[in-house]
Amino acid sequence: MLISALGLTALRVGAQERARLDSLFSLFDFQVEAQKHISHGAWERIMGASADEITMRWNHEAYEHIRLKPRILVDVSKVDTRVKLFGEELAFPIVLAPTGAQSFVHPEGDLESVRGAGAAKATLCISSSASLKIEDVAKAATGPVWFQLYVQRDRGFTRELVQRAEAAGCRALCVTVDSPTFGARNREDRSRAELPPRELPNLKGKDYLDPTLAWKDIDWLRGFAKTPVMLKGVLNPDDAAIAVKAGVAGIIVSNHGARNLDTVPATIDALPLVAEKVEGRIPILVDGGIRRGTDVIKALARGATAVQIGRPYLWGLGVGGAAGVTRVVEILRREFEMTMMLMGRPTLKSIDKSVLW
Repeated sequence: MLISALGLTALRVGAQERARLDSLFSLFDFQVEAQKHISHGAWERIMGASADEITMRWNHEAYEHIRLKPRILVDVSKVDTRVKLFGEELAFPIVLAPTGAQSFVHPEGDLESVRGAGAAKATLCISSSASLKIEDVAKAATGPVWFQLYVQRDRGFTRELVQRAEAAGCRALCVTVDSPTFGARNREDRSRAELPPRELPNLKGKDYLDPTLAWKDIDWLRGFAKTPVMLKGVLNPDDAAIAVKAGVAGIIVSNHGARNLDTVPATIDALPLVAEKVEGRIPILVDGGIRRGTDVIKALARGATAVQIGRPYLWGLGVGGAAGVTRVVEILRREFEMTMMLMGRPTLKSIDKSVLW
């Protein structure tokens, strides 16, 4: 069978791209490589945090101080990473967190991310601040998608947005509850002029945060939402207890990627106190600083049902589009499986506090 010159070139380019991605072996490799491909303004946008960026450093450093306690002579010839969330089975407990401004990282932004997530068999949460309409991103998905919601000042618009997300096939709502205003994002502000304006088709105006948001609004939202409602941005254990009583489906322990309030604790440090209050009644997810498979097992041991990653898959997006996103997820998933084997923990149920010193 003859292959046209154009087709042969395409095959060669594909092979070269695959080889380039395969030469990156860790999420940190992707971080280094991504900075070469992403513009300075976009890099500062996705990598910047609040004020002195202390919490951002803590988010990962805290994992480095948690030590693992492996068991030996356990049959780990098969490891089972499946987890059930909201009635659906995920192949592994790693979800792609909602991130905005993806069009600054790659021309097709959110479309490539959701394609990459699908190829990796991972769930992705579409951001309210996506550069494309929810429907367009969801249409490109080949796997489950959730939707991150800002409850906006216009409650009618918010209701319509939720209904659009549900109609598009989003299977859960992640309501951001830690953002009555933006944080002091100095690093991002310094480079803002380097970035072109962008569309925000899922938000009403640029001032979309509502400082009046309160528990009554969560009740209002749950009153008409047909999908599970999670609260994203829980750090205080007392708030976690209220959330359970309020009937939400789950919570996400998050400090907004350290982009809001600086010097709050690392999420992995807040997690055990939140889990203690929740007492297993609803699922807990955690994000912030997860870079290794060992980090995933530490989060599960401290009470998380699953984890979310944000910046790492943006690095993959910048390096190689959808294929880069897939590669990032595959690396983290494989590291997690390796860690389970080396720890003598063949199932998620076998991961508890006893895996930690």
